[in-house]
Amino acid sequence: MSMMQFIKKSKNKISILAVLSCIYSCNKNNEAPKNTIISGQVFGTYYNIIYDSKIHYNEQFDSLFYAINKSMSTYQSDSDISKLNRNEITTVDSHFVKVFQTSKTIYAATNGAFDPTIGAVVNAWDFGPEGKITNLDSVKIASVMTSVGLDKVSIYDNNIIKLPNTFIDFNAIAKGYSLDVISEFLDTKAITNYLIDIGGEIRTKGVNIERKALWTAGIETPRFDAKQSILQVVNLNNQAMATSGTYRKFKTDANGNRYAHIIDTKTGYPSKTNILSVSVIASTCMVADAYATAFKVMGIDKVTSFLNTHPELKAFLIFEDAHKTLQTVSINHFFEND
Repeated sequence: MSMMQFIKKSKNKISILAVLSCIYSCNKNNEAPKNTIISGQVFGTYYNIIYDSKIHYNEQFDSLFYAINKSMSTYQSDSDISKLNRNEITTVDSHFVKVFQTSKTIYAATNGAFDPTIGAVVNAWDFGPEGKITNLDSVKIASVMTSVGLDKVSIYDNNIIKLPNTFIDFNAIAKGYSLDVISEFLDTKAITNYLIDIGGEIRTKGVNIERKALWTAGIETPRFDAKQSILQVVNLNNQAMATSGTYRKFKTDANGNRYAHIIDTKTGYPSKTNILSVSVIASTCMVADAYATAFKVMGIDKVTSFLNTHPELKAFLIFEDAHKTLQTVSINHFFEND
């Protein structure tokens, strides 16, 4: 074989390889984009983390959830918050500090409507079996209320200073915080499109690459028969949303009045409310989670007035009118997020 023939054959091989490489590359580039979905159980509920990457971060997610539970789970006897409530320790970790500081801010902003120390009163009220509210001695309520109030708790260099009987419970904010922690982790991995859903609380960034559209979240129709249906769908544009409902867990008094597990932080008594569901959109899920809880306590008029001076928050309330008919109110352009 002459040198010229060898060169010609080699060129043909290179050309064929180049064509095959181009075909493979083109086919690969034409593949429909696909999200990675990681699902599981945490905090007594489900989680779904959907993101634009082929790398699975199961172990990292589990590690973050473990750290948050170890810090703030009142269901774990060896958690920091359980030990703190038993007055066994005072020093807490950075997760606890962040949630505590945000709780302080929202406690002050809502004039105590959001109060993580009200749990002691909730525990004192024996919402008895078969949906009946049992009587609680007013003296006992007054006694328990002496230890209620986040203004009675302070922090200094990661050390919590509280009254011996003060019971701190972050269940109305810690779950939202956990979404923010996962969000921050994904950001460190340069992932720009994701949705985190833990028990119906949502935090998003970017778009759903499979649909090439903003992430969406459904708001359930309040139903007392335990069935599920979607009332509204909302777009979320780099936002977080938390929903707090009162229609799944409620009790009735002798007159048939429904009481959700909402304690008036000023009186220590259950509050009758016509609000069935509150959804809040904010920049972080920790903030959305806390305000969704506070707004249930505040009532529609106070919530509307409050949000007039807080345009950074959006809210959607579902309530019953005097005729037991479902009504809704959207505040600060709740559905205009695209």
